[in-house]
Amino acid sequence: MHVLPQLHGVLVLRKPSGPTSARCLTAIKRLGQKKIGHAGTLDPLASGVLLVLLGQATKLSGYLQSGGGKIYSGVLRLGQTTDTWDSEGRILTEAPWQAVSEADVRREVAAWMELEEQPVPPYSAAKHQGQPLYKLARKGVPAPQKFRHTKISQADTLEVSLPFVRFRVACSSGTYIRSLAHSLGMRLGCGAVLTELTREYSHPFGLDVARDPADFTADPALLASCVRPVAEALPEWPAISLTPAEAALVRNGMPVPCRTADSATKTQALLLEQGQALALARREETPKGVFWAVARGLWNQPQH
Repeated sequence: MHVLPQLHGVLVLRKPSGPTSARCLTAIKRLGQKKIGHAGTLDPLASGVLLVLLGQATKLSGYLQSGGGKIYSGVLRLGQTTDTWDSEGRILTEAPWQAVSEADVRREVAAWMELEEQPVPPYSAAKHQGQPLYKLARKGVPAPQKFRHTKISQADTLEVSLPFVRFRVACSSGTYIRSLAHSLGMRLGCGAVLTELTREYSHPFGLDVARDPADFTADPALLASCVRPVAEALPEWPAISLTPAEAALVRNGMPVPCRTADSATKTQALLLEQGQALALARREETPKGVFWAVARGLWNQPQH
């Protein structure tokens, strides 16, 4: 196995349907990437954009997941419910769907845009009393129904070939597409499960720049050229180049003065030292002026 030095940045993977997100990361970890994480897991059934965070970029996870929207396309099937709310689960009920019209389906898909919260699937990584719901569900331990805030900014019906419906949604981070399918089935009175799902976009990267994990196991040397710098993952953040004196202050956890036009409107910034990401910063107003205060340091290890 070819082992590479630890890299720092974001790798955009095209996860195939089948393996878990963790398994996809393991394949990259074996290439010497011991410090690794991801921004937004995908269920085994799902395929598409998986943002892998390497080295100092692992500190971006909370920022990417809280601020970035996602786009999914998928297929749901009417007439069933399962314990996982997708086609990989145990079938709980089956019901006739023939009374449902295409107009009914299109109306209910469009209604997703009115949702402000959604039920969390019983088989999910959300936790109850410190335990993931999927572990409790496997043990048959009851847990209260949890709900999560969501915002659907786009909901399109792409094809109706009943009992199957192909759709596309743009949504806030953390949205469960299985839950959208399940709730649609409940409203139509026949049940529905998710059968296919592709994440087409996870802010700010799309499928057009994603690479298959198998590409890197076949040619490990390809990895370094595909890792994108931290600045590309935070395109809305001003990237501020520091003087050597300012960089020294930041390395000691000290704030530096805001001196850019963006300081009046931006609340977060990426501080750079000789073009390399040094720290994530937040805007703070003090009696002495406006400063960039260190939110997360990125200097613990050398940048590559």
